[in-house]
Amino acid sequence: MLVLLPPSEGKAASGRGAPLKAESLSLPGLAPARAAVLDELVELCAADEEKAREVLGLSEGLRGEVAKNVELRTAGTRPAGEIYTGVLYDALDLASLDAAAKRRAAKSLLVFSGLWGAVHTGDRIPSYRCSMGVKLPGLGALGPYWRGVMDPVMTEAAGKGLVLDLRSAAYAAAWKPKGAVAGRTATVRVLHSQIVDGVEKRSVVSHFNKATKGRIVRDLLTAGAAPCDPAELVEALRGLGYVVEAEAPAKAGRAWALDVVVTQIH
Repeated sequence: MLVLLPPSEGKAASGRGAPLKAESLSLPGLAPARAAVLDELVELCAADEEKAREVLGLSEGLRGEVAKNVELRTAGTRPAGEIYTGVLYDALDLASLDAAAKRRAAKSLLVFSGLWGAVHTGDRIPSYRCSMGVKLPGLGALGPYWRGVMDPVMTEAAGKGLVLDLRSAAYAAAWKPKGAVAGRTATVRVLHSQIVDGVEKRSVVSHFNKATKGRIVRDLLTAGAAPCDPAELVEALRGLGYVVEAEAPAKAGRAWALDVVVTQIH
């Protein structure tokens, strides 16, 4: 099982570990594209703070993020699973997993990134600021940029197993599974169910959507679940107590869309 996650806008500070060793990152097929983004991002931030802030969409209060990007090659690093923070990662809580679940996480979790393309949670990276929605002056919009190089690398990474795609729309744009891989892919939507005047009302949640997805991944890792396809994933989630509604796609080569229905949001 390969689990695709979005990053977080907020990130922990860079660690005290050795500086970035780009050649040690997972998915080496992305190395040339990573180097190009890193070079332009560092150059932009070093040359013109105001322009960099505009390009990166940073408020005055986040001006310090530009200086952080300047030091990307020399800053300390820590595992990506520690760099990324926020609602999903708080709910996932990688640090508190048992040893077996941590090994499964290191193998199966892949975080998409405007700077790195995608990294495993164990890859050591510095803290940075560069979302997938950024349009760099030289390389252009990062979503289309990554889409141009991602397909062969991600198709190989997906192998012949399940792909659980929990990315937000901006990051999903960087790679869209195709063909046989798409048929083994499942996306998840979280719906909040409430009874209003005796009638069930459902609504899509945002903030709590992230928390639920974090808990789903955590529960799958803790249980040692190893579904091979979307149908097995549905059964695994139901076995873990989730209310899941799903139908197989009408046509081959399309991803499954799963609805996880919750009655409480927290």
